[in-house]
Amino acid sequence: MSIQHKDLAAGRWQELPLLEQMAHIGGEVERAIQWKEKKNADYSSKACERALELLDFALDSPKNRSHLKEIARIREVLVDDFWGANQFASSDASWRRYFMEFAYAARRGR
Repeated sequence: MSIQHKDLAAGRWQELPLLEQMAHIGGEVERAIQWKEKKNADYSSKACERALELLDFALDSPKNRSHLKEIARIREVLVDDFWGANQFASSDASWRRYFMEFAYAARRGR
């Protein structure tokens, strides 16, 4: 799989605070949900893959060490929801609620 967020992979991701990183991840999750609602599984899957790529960047970031458990759990639950049996019973509404808090906080911090 090729890198979709080339500018972020080149180092820009490391410059972003965790709140902004999570807001970016939430944006991709929101796109995945919207495409799923429009019954476009291919685009939904691609958006989810981009969210996973950003989650992997967050996991690799040394400054996020104290948040590794939460970031890894988000990744696990996202994969389970979009491609698994949804054993964690996540929903589109729960994803939106979770990531909206980061988007709001990132906007307030600007």
